[in-house]
Amino acid sequence: MSSLNIGVLALQGDFREHIEATFACGNKATAIRRPDELQGLDGLIFPGGESTTIALLATSYQLFDPIREAIASGLPVYGSCAGMILLADRILDGAAGQKTFGGINMTVRRNAFGRQVESFEEDIDFVGKRVNGVFIRAPWVESVGAGVEVLATASGHPVAVRQGKLLATSFHPELTGDLSVHQYFFDEICR
Repeated sequence: MSSLNIGVLALQGDFREHIEATFACGNKATAIRRPDELQGLDGLIFPGGESTTIALLATSYQLFDPIREAIASGLPVYGSCAGMILLADRILDGAAGQKTFGGINMTVRRNAFGRQVESFEEDIDFVGKRVNGVFIRAPWVESVGAGVEVLATASGHPVAVRQGKLLATSFHPELTGDLSVHQYFFDEICR
């Protein structure tokens, strides 16, 4: 199998860990900070971090609209935690005027699992594999619309979803060393 060229949005958050996971899966990883760096990508990853800050920085760096256009044009995208919020069409408990790139027909509740001190780890079933879910101020999916497939749940709520070429998890697989979620994105969505 040939190596993929994967971009990782590198404005804020744990983008370095996603770059390392991408390399560990045998792919090229490019830190994305400028619109011209979106050209020629086989996929894009939105890291965990602070969704409001990432959206504001994407606007400041003139990346917001080009990323929205890339998603609308079919670029495969994976978002973890804050990345899930950024891929949601609708947000509950968002900051006033908070923007998302959108693309997944879902409603996400920010910080649904609680504050930083309430972060936790839990083994979950992700498309038939047990993975360690690291939940840090994590969102959950309140509801999904047509075309959205739920891939994993925790505490009775969807925590991993897919719609077409878009994948989102409320947990952080990039912090565990388990490459299952990344490999799923590369093999099942990007290829």
